[in-house]
Amino acid sequence: VYVEESGGGLVQPGGSLRLSCKGSGPTFSSYRIHWYREPPGREREWIASISSSSDEKTEYHDYVKGRFTVSRENVKNTAYLQMDSLKFGDTAVYYCMAGGFWGQGTQVTVSS
Repeated sequence: VYVEESGGGLVQPGGSLRLSCKGSGPTFSSYRIHWYREPPGREREWIASISSSSDEKTEYHDYVKGRFTVSRENVKNTAYLQMDSLKFGDTAVYYCMAGGFWGQGTQVTVSS
């Protein structure tokens, strides 16, 4: 499995971004997808997950609950992280993980 994140960038506080996690291989839809982030100077932390295609159950860390939404589009082998009401503290490198495979990360910077 190969995964690649995209969609990061610079955004003002209160703004929105949508990250994508593109996967390869016929089994991508069977994997639970996890989103993590690594803020500057801190350890990588889990923020959200979505289960496989059977029920697409979602879970969120309290840090992002109500502001971030995770979804997936299995026909495109892609998962998404919609981030709204962004805060300075959301600045981090964002990663997705599927089947134990990690992407290279995408930088999100929240700054005025």
